[in-house]
Amino acid sequence: MAGRSKERPRDENGGPRATLALLWGEQEKPTRGPKPKLTPQRIATAAAELADREGLDAVSMSKVAGEFGVSAMALYRYVPGKTELVELMVEAVLEEGPDLAGVPEGDWRAAVREWTRQCARVYAAHPWLLGATALRRQIMGPCQLRWLDAALAALEPAGLDGARRHQVFLLLIGLVRNLAQQQSDYDETQDAEWNRLSAELLARHADRFPALTRAVAEGAFEPNGIDPLQFGLDRILDGVEALVAGRE
Repeated sequence: MAGRSKERPRDENGGPRATLALLWGEQEKPTRGPKPKLTPQRIATAAAELADREGLDAVSMSKVAGEFGVSAMALYRYVPGKTELVELMVEAVLEEGPDLAGVPEGDWRAAVREWTRQCARVYAAHPWLLGATALRRQIMGPCQLRWLDAALAALEPAGLDGARRHQVFLLLIGLVRNLAQQQSDYDETQDAEWNRLSAELLARHADRFPALTRAVAEGAFEPNGIDPLQFGLDRILDGVEALVAGRE
C-alpha cells in the first residue's frame, strides 16, 4: 500500500534504517533533558488531518508545527523530515482495520470482498493517500503490513500458493487505487463539457471508430447504476475461482 520513488536523503537523522525505527517505534529514546511534549504519532495524526482538509501539498513541517503552537525546528526532534512524516501519516490512517471478524470462517470470497471495501473506504476518506503511496518496494510499518497480512490470510482458504495470493492482492489494491484516482480526478462540470465535445467529435468521425460509436450508442458512458467496485471485485473473484478450479 506504499511510498514515493525519489531517493531518500541520507543524513545522520534520516535514511531507511531511521525511518524503519520510527515507523515501528524502535527509535532511541532520549535519556536526558525534559520529557518530550509531543510524539511522532501525534504529529502524524495532525499532519493527516491537515492533508484531509487541504491536500498533501499543504503539509509542511512548519504548518504542522503551527498546529501545536511550536516552531518547525521543534518537530525535528521527533521526525527527521517531511519524507518520514508522510510515511507516518500513512500509518496513522491505516491504524484502524481491517476488521474481518464478522466474516464466516473459510468464506474467502466474503473475506476478500470485505477487506477490499474497507480499504476503499480508507482511500475515499483520505484522497491524499494516493499521492503519498505508490506500488513499489518500500519500508512499511506495522499498520500497512497488517492490511497486507489480512488480505493474504483472507485468500488462504482459496488454496492458492503464496505467489498467486500476492498477485491477487496486487489486483485488489490496484482496483481500489484506480477507482480512488477516478474519484479524485472527477469534476462534474468538466465531465459534462468533455462528454459534449467528445460526442460532437465522434459524430464527425464515426466511420473511423466504429466499435466506440456502437458502444456510445448503447450507453457505454451513461450512468448505469453499476457499482464499479463490486463489478471489479466480482470479475477478480470469478477469475480466482476459475484458476482454483483449473488446478484441481
